[in-house]
Amino acid sequence: MSKQHAAEAPTNPVVLGKLGSPYGIRGWLRVFSSTEESEGIFDYQPWFIQRGGQWQQLEIESWRHHNQDLIIKLKGVDDRDSANQLTNSEIMVDASQLPALEDGDYYWKDLIGCQVVTTTGYDLGKVSDLMETGSNDVLVIKANLKDAFGVKERLVPFLDGQVIKKVDLATRSIEVDWDPGF
Repeated sequence: MSKQHAAEAPTNPVVLGKLGSPYGIRGWLRVFSSTEESEGIFDYQPWFIQRGGQWQQLEIESWRHHNQDLIIKLKGVDDRDSANQLTNSEIMVDASQLPALEDGDYYWKDLIGCQVVTTTGYDLGKVSDLMETGSNDVLVIKANLKDAFGVKERLVPFLDGQVIKKVDLATRSIEVDWDPGF
């Protein structure tokens, strides 16, 4: 019988990362963190995952760096099979765990679903995802239909001031200086 139990659901769940593949045979798992510094994910507790429609709270027994990876040992997960069942689970915390932001700052999660319009008023679609490319972050924008340019998805660099002219979370819109032909 696993020691994991159904947990209180986080009121406002935010995805901070994902559990990766098992590491070794003693229940360790790789962790993919979407926090700015990868080990920053450990600053936010408790962690929750959803399994079979139920919330589960995870207890971290131990963690460490292994090569380029972060690996963790969860309480009650003691073999490769148990670890394997958790692979690809999204790690969530309650938004109340996140630090308050300065004016003009926002979390990636806040940008998803925002309508993106060029400075000339052309509607590019909605932000469906964000990607890190190393040099800068990139907005993935999906158009509702193939637009006049035959484009269904655009990648627009998140360069504040240069490309990103205005982010308005109140109206869920982002104004960009971008040629819709790209």
